[in-house]
Amino acid sequence: MKIAFVGKGGSGKTTLAALVARHLAARGRPVLAVDADINQHLACALGADARQAAQLPPLGESLTEIKEYLRGDNPRISSAAAMVKTTPPGAGSRLLQVVEDNPIYAACVRDVNGVRLAVTGAFTEDDLGVACYHSKVGAVELLLNHLVDGPGEYVVVDMTAGADSFASGLFTRFDRTFLVCEPTLRSVAVYQQYAGYARDFGVALSVVGNKVEDPSDVDFLRDHVGADLLGGISRSAYVRAAERGAVGPLDDLEAANHAVLGQVTEVVDATVQDWAAFTRHAHEFHRRNATAWANDRTGADLTAQLDPSFVMGPAALRRPVPTAG
Repeated sequence: MKIAFVGKGGSGKTTLAALVARHLAARGRPVLAVDADINQHLACALGADARQAAQLPPLGESLTEIKEYLRGDNPRISSAAAMVKTTPPGAGSRLLQVVEDNPIYAACVRDVNGVRLAVTGAFTEDDLGVACYHSKVGAVELLLNHLVDGPGEYVVVDMTAGADSFASGLFTRFDRTFLVCEPTLRSVAVYQQYAGYARDFGVALSVVGNKVEDPSDVDFLRDHVGADLLGGISRSAYVRAAERGAVGPLDDLEAANHAVLGQVTEVVDATVQDWAAFTRHAHEFHRRNATAWANDRTGADLTAQLDPSFVMGPAALRRPVPTAG
């Protein structure tokens, strides 16, 4: 199951993404965490120190190799240079699983406190003033487009803040999106904006309250987000210590807050994966991007990369690769 954590900047989405990833990993569940936020803090939230976090290999540094591996023998994709962030898989493409040995994971995924983590990488000096952050997140979109995950397997993605997620089709790549919401009008406004966009695409959305101090905070959130509210994380000494660099054993998390992690897991496990919709949205956003900019950039009609007979999902793992001739 692909899970996204979104919310207003400072709402605590990175903290909750890290807690959920650790909660799943501690129970022996296959987990891959991805930091797709412009502010790269997920590694530290998982327990890495600043030096360890800085040494993680960014996905963007291996983008050409990622494209070359994923395109496989797909006859619709002429070269890695012809692939863009929205290029979907088709017959002959290489698909990824949550846990497997492949060159992408070998190059870009590292264990952090028991959680396998990939990062987009922070802005570099060369990026300042000339690069859009979404060019870095494009590697994440490519990976998710080609990743087959089943029930009991989890991909946990810490997304960029607010409605900035809608600058690409990445927001449709998830089975369940959790919006982390403080009991404030500004945080609720981000929820309302996100929900308005997401519902047009059938995005399954739940809200987790954060920094909840008393029942009035819960009442405030419920009044503004209704049935989307799953539960609330209270002010936490454990989280405060973790934010200062002291990430303790997860068993030390307050019982009520630990229970919210269980609620998140239950909601995810009850979510039905819709691979037909996943494929349809991938094709739609690839077509949009091809028309808007990618055809001009590559000098080719990238809509020809769409394979109308291909549906992403577990069945695609068993589909034979076409042979030349």
